[in-house]
Amino acid sequence: MTRSRPFKYFKTSPEIIRLAVMLYVRFPLSLRNVEDLLHERGVDVSHETVRYWWHRFGPMFASEIRKRRIGGKKSSRWRWHLDEMFVKINGERHYLWRAVDHEGEVLESFVTKTRDKKAALKFLKKAMRKHRRPEAIVTDKLRSYGAALKELGAGDRQETGRWLNNRAENSHLPFRRRERAMLRFRRMRSLQKFASVHASVTNHFNHERSLSSRPQFKLNRAAALAEWRGLCAG
Repeated sequence: MTRSRPFKYFKTSPEIIRLAVMLYVRFPLSLRNVEDLLHERGVDVSHETVRYWWHRFGPMFASEIRKRRIGGKKSSRWRWHLDEMFVKINGERHYLWRAVDHEGEVLESFVTKTRDKKAALKFLKKAMRKHRRPEAIVTDKLRSYGAALKELGAGDRQETGRWLNNRAENSHLPFRRRERAMLRFRRMRSLQKFASVHASVTNHFNHERSLSSRPQFKLNRAAALAEWRGLCAG
């Protein structure tokens, strides 16, 4: 539940905090890059302050975005694309499972140490609990998906093919760019937290630029920015 007055004890204005969090999460920038950009705008804060803002308000903003999209029935249940990507944490390989709809919107992110049936089942249950069961599920040929879907009674909904899952593969790119700027992760908890927030912010500002005219894109971009500036306004 979103707090009624989340900015109550902060001297900095909510507008600056929202701007700092958006710059850090949405773009492949370091904390010191965000500090420099704010300094150019006449805002004197340290990179540690930006870090604190991101940890305090990032999940809060992401939660409100998800609530509005799910509440407004904007999440798709037609076709999901599932895929897992390798992420190293302190030199050890971990797996970031991601569910993407047919428009490229990230529905769910989940971090595990393995990619077996147990991990796939836990990921699918989490995604279906939030967004309900889709009509079709596109995956690669990893056997864990088939075993987990069969246990859930959705084995007949699985589709596999050489290029069918390109939507999920392309959705990894923004996160990969962000990962390089952050110089990897150090804990599973940090990865899970950032992946969830990054997915919500990316969904919010993703307008499929190539599929709309320039005037329509500008309207969508302005609407998304206006909605962002109103998050957690109380």
